[in-house]
Amino acid sequence: MEHGICPCGTQGPDRPRRNMDLIAWNGPGNRLLAGLPSADFDLISPHLVKASFPRGAVLAETGNDTDLIYFPLDGMITLLSVTQDGKAIETATIGRDGVFGAMAVFGPYRSRVRAIVQVPMTAVHISAPQLRAVADASKAISLLCVHYNETLLGQARMTAACNALHPIEERLCRWLLRTCEVIETNTIHLTQEFLSEMLGVRRSSITEAAIRLQAAGLISYSRGVINILDISGIQQRACGCFQTLRDQRDL
Repeated sequence: MEHGICPCGTQGPDRPRRNMDLIAWNGPGNRLLAGLPSADFDLISPHLVKASFPRGAVLAETGNDTDLIYFPLDGMITLLSVTQDGKAIETATIGRDGVFGAMAVFGPYRSRVRAIVQVPMTAVHISAPQLRAVADASKAISLLCVHYNETLLGQARMTAACNALHPIEERLCRWLLRTCEVIETNTIHLTQEFLSEMLGVRRSSITEAAIRLQAAGLISYSRGVINILDISGIQQRACGCFQTLRDQRDL
């Protein structure tokens, strides 16, 4: 599949179009790749291509074949579950601690989600056939894909439970914590409209929750930029799902 711009991003073409800039790569930067034994990394590294992607770029669409696997070096990928009426809600996020498309290691695979770049990203990617070839020759690479698939499934399950059971403010704080963890900064660029789509709630509900957090001195929000002023305060207001996901990831 070619890359396009997500309908919830800045553009929405009828057909996705390629939108990436190839750039030089000088090493890992992705924690999964960095954790590989040197011999196994040497197997996969010749097939990795580094590229940059703008916010809103579509890496995969629901029902399309997964032909490229992405290892983020920075930025963030959001996975969205899309309903028949076109509505979408976030099920998981991937940063430089993860990989998107690893299910393709088991054979031709059609994406079950829409994957978009939520924070401008650089990543290295590899084709699905090349990934399968190196995984066949490397138990470490094969196990990496299996383990991270389980991590994503756990994240999706926890997100679904969180969305169903917890108040909006707690969910917003959980989302802010996860995003800060992924992008490694306390400054997040996004609109309330986009955030309401990610959490599956009305924009007014996000506005009310953000006002309460700002009044408490935990965040500042202006013109599409959220600054986390008190990370410990956000942690106290978040539901326990953020820490549960952390614990599961470390198993």
